[in-house]
Amino acid sequence: MRTEWCRVFPGLAGEVAEARHFVASLVEGHAPVDDAVLVVSELATNAVRHSLSGADGGWFLVVVGFGDDLVRIEVIDQGAECEPRLCEATEQEEGGRGLSLVAGCAKDWGVVNSADRRSVWADLARGSA
Repeated sequence: MRTEWCRVFPGLAGEVAEARHFVASLVEGHAPVDDAVLVVSELATNAVRHSLSGADGGWFLVVVGFGDDLVRIEVIDQGAECEPRLCEATEQEEGGRGLSLVAGCAKDWGVVNSADRRSVWADLARGSA
């Protein structure tokens, strides 16, 4: 059985901290809190900076799903023309490290696009840390 919690946040940079608090309170005792907070921070920041979620009146949705052996952190934004991608080390001088950090602490991650939304998710191993 999978249990999910979700919350919508305004597409403002200051709301990323609120998303971190939301995720930390849910995963404590179920998954490594530092990894979960890092993941949501990077994904929410990308949503605000690089998608329509950061436009006036924009929003992003954070979903935390608990499976038997995984915790999934998912950020759904309002889409963009560019696809999220891992940057080469030479491209990471002024930014671009976010998805590399996510990939480094997640068991798996991915992107799902639809007509007016994009979901970026990362799976963390369950277990307290």
